Amino acid sequence: MQPRLWLLVAAKLAVLQGSGGLLQNPGSLVLQTNQVAAMSCDFKTTGSNSRIYWLRQRQAPSEDSHHEFLASQEYLGNVTYGEAVTPRTLTLTRSGARVTLNLKHTKPEDSGIYFCMTIGSPELIFGRGTTLSVVDVLPTTAQPTQKLPPGKLPPGKKKCQPPSPRTQKGLRCGHVTLSLLVASVLLLLLSLAVAVHLYCLRRRARLRFIKQFYK
Repeated sequence: MQPRLWLLVAAKLAVLQGSGGLLQNPGSLVLQTNQVAAMSCDFKTTGSNSRIYWLRQRQAPSEDSHHEFLASQEYLGNVTYGEAVTPRTLTLTRSGARVTLNLKHTKPEDSGIYFCMTIGSPELIFGRGTTLSVVDVLPTTAQPTQKLPPGKLPPGKKKCQPPSPRTQKGLRCGHVTLSLLVASVLLLLLSLAVAVHLYCLRRRARLRFIKQFYK
């Protein structure tokens, strides 16, 4: 069996729950298209001179999951690439016990779970995986509702102020206007009554004068 085919079969049969031998970061990435996805894998308990492998799983882990071999790197730095993978789109760099994968010019079809792996004695040792999501537009996050102290209103809202005790002591503007209106009406009625009374007195005096003239 070819080594690369054996690697894919072994990865499919392995339980991809990760172990303490490899520390993989970050746990998840959300990027826009045409950016660079960087993820690292650090040796913890295994020898840092081991070959490191990078695999990609395009769907959620299951018994039918397919793992795609992307690239591997030896301790001396030699890199072996999988099918349809070139240094133009994927690079591996090694610094001591850390191996970093850089995926360039990301596209939505690059989304998936990326695993680093090494071959132990005799088991396969996996990192916990990095979930990469590549989107055209980054999702917006709703602003959290800020809790205000009791009695404080949000900016832009005015609180209705009750009338102050000083204002309540005097007559309100509406009461003063109504009082003036009532006084004006009473004065008008009084003037009308006086005018009618004077008219009646003049009429009576005129009638008396006419009666005395014709006697």
